Amino acid sequence: MVEAIEIRSFHPRYQAEVKQLILAGLADHWGTLDLTLNRDLNDIAHSYAGETFLVAFQGEAVVGCGALVKEEGLAGYGRIVRMSVDKANRRQRIGQRILRTLEETAVQRHFHKLVLETTETWQDVVTFYLANGYRIVAHRDGDTHFEKEL
Repeated sequence: MVEAIEIRSFHPRYQAEVKQLILAGLADHWGTLDLTLNRDLNDIAHSYAGETFLVAFQGEAVVGCGALVKEEGLAGYGRIVRMSVDKANRRQRIGQRILRTLEETAVQRHFHKLVLETTETWQDVVTFYLANGYRIVAHRDGDTHFEKEL
């Protein structure tokens, strides 16, 4: 029997596993990894202090994560970042559970709109956000930009 998924707030004791999960997903997609682009992952608790960073567990194994941060310069806007699900656990609605929890948190934080972006060529991710009510608002510099009214 498959263990239930539990969504928890990030805690520093999850640091190594969450960082590895995100970096593995990026390496899987890009085929390589530029660690200089991911410095926020060296100390997630510090980088996301005062924000919302969620971790999905199956038993005690980290299987997903995602964060909600205040969008700089836009009152009432939040940004979804660092969404990642372990490759072996994809297509089990884990990402959707994380996203829904982040959206519920966004309402509690009085955000009225969420924004996010992903690489245009990451078609599975583009499809995921479209299927979850996000709409494409722009294509810039190889990225697809989305938004969703709450």
